[in-house]
Amino acid sequence: MPSKRKLDLPPAEIYKAAKLAPNGSRHAHVEEDDDLKAGPAPPPEDDDGDYGPSAPPEDDDGDDEEGRFFGGGITETEKQVLDFMDSNQQSTVFDAGPETIDGSWLKKTALSFEKKISRNAELRAKFENDPSKFIDSEADLDSAIKSLSILSDHPSLYPLFAQLGSAASLVSLLAHENTDIAIDAVEILSELTDQDVSASEPDWSSLVNACLEADLLGLLTSNFSRLDETNESDREGVYHALSLLENLSSSPAICDKLGSDKPLVQYLLNRISTPQEKETSQNKQYSAEILAILVSSSLPNRTCLVSLNAVDILLQQIAPYRKRDPDKSSSSYTPEFIRNSFECLSSLVSSPEGKKAFIEAEGVELCLIMLKDGGPKITKPSSLRLLDHACAFSPEMATKIVTEGGLKTLFTMFMKNKTSVGQTTEHLIGIFASMLRFLPAESPERIRTLAKFVEKEYEKLEKTVQLRREYAARLGVVDAAIQEENNTLDRKEREEMEDEFFSRRLDAGLFCLQSIDVVLAWLIAEDDGARDKIKELLADRDEDLGVLRKTIQEQIEGVDEGGEDGRETKEMLSTLVRFLV
Repeated sequence: MPSKRKLDLPPAEIYKAAKLAPNGSRHAHVEEDDDLKAGPAPPPEDDDGDYGPSAPPEDDDGDDEEGRFFGGGITETEKQVLDFMDSNQQSTVFDAGPETIDGSWLKKTALSFEKKISRNAELRAKFENDPSKFIDSEADLDSAIKSLSILSDHPSLYPLFAQLGSAASLVSLLAHENTDIAIDAVEILSELTDQDVSASEPDWSSLVNACLEADLLGLLTSNFSRLDETNESDREGVYHALSLLENLSSSPAICDKLGSDKPLVQYLLNRISTPQEKETSQNKQYSAEILAILVSSSLPNRTCLVSLNAVDILLQQIAPYRKRDPDKSSSSYTPEFIRNSFECLSSLVSSPEGKKAFIEAEGVELCLIMLKDGGPKITKPSSLRLLDHACAFSPEMATKIVTEGGLKTLFTMFMKNKTSVGQTTEHLIGIFASMLRFLPAESPERIRTLAKFVEKEYEKLEKTVQLRREYAARLGVVDAAIQEENNTLDRKEREEMEDEFFSRRLDAGLFCLQSIDVVLAWLIAEDDGARDKIKELLADRDEDLGVLRKTIQEQIEGVDEGGEDGRETKEMLSTLVRFLV
């Protein structure tokens, strides 16, 4: 888990400026009257008389012959007594431990907090047009809000804080007429719910649920509309509100609630597409990240975003970089903003509604342009990954790629890719597997795709088989290590390690090897020339079609038949196996 981001502030804003009095002083100040002088009157200027006690002689050591006086008219014994008393007082002060933070403390603090809220509300209502009458109570309220920060060090008190109604009271301050008070409340809520706070799940949930019941989401959304980010303190307020949303989204159930809140989602979409913002700001990037989090694992949230035209909005954000990556003159937040936009799109196109919106918004065309001319660090790999996600389980997407001239672009990348094992290879193989599975039989698009694999004396088949060897070798090393480890385990221990072993195999390239074998199986099933060439290439390493059959059979055994996609996948793989004899 990455460390929590920090709010970026310009150097001049790292420490908030103190509110100054009209004369610029931070301290209490009394105007001085030149006609009035404090203290006794000075002697006349022409009077050279002596005043006050005479000074001791320069060679006087400060003690008389009887030892009665020492320095200022006290005996040495008296001085020792005074020194002892001073040291005892200091010791008493230092020995006084800090105030105990417990339930009793929280009850007193909560009562004081509620009183300050009520006092400020009463004075505001009574002296609505005279801020000087309630400004002190507002300062007291501001201090009370900030003092709640200490609860983040004592999360076990969260349930009591919620039970006392203080969590709801804190949330209610988001509607305070003074936006500074509202921003302070948001900041404290963000601190209390931060992932770095060592709160147990029940304690964290008790606080968050109390806040949600107090209409936290509605008040947050209304606050967004009244904050002006050209003002530095308001910009910070938006940042803290986004941070709070990120904290809340760590709970899957609450994440679904956030993603289904259309006013909130609409604000985030508007925030990332603000036309007046020439450079990508921190809050714009953060908003894109929140959107990516909301749709990463929630189908209802994806449906909600698609209904709000999120696919088209996001495509418009990445379109300016279709032929380049962000350069050094761009904001430092731009690269991450683009990655988050792609991440969000990759999640949205996994749903049928998202795929349809992607095609209608010309997302396929934009991705193909990026694959051909985009920057090598961000736009090209991100658009390839997006196209891979979009193509899965979509005959329309596979057909669109071919009709838009995508075969040449994809196969050129495939042949020129110098790094055999890696993300680029895996996404290209994924796209090829989806196209061979979903392009309609006997369609012109399918015939063109098959022709690409067998053209130029089967060079693409040779590359595919070579990739298979490399991934099989990587997986073989891991399988051997797992087998050796299995020999030292009993049956129960092996069962406990199954998920761990499977994860290791995935890291070694199991999924890509399976996808390669599916591609080869489709080509064997549909083209006799391809079948003969693949058998010839496998024979070079004393292998036959049995190695493909073994891999695909393993896939069949691992298919989850709980849904329609699973049943169709199993049926497709079972059909392919029959051709591998």
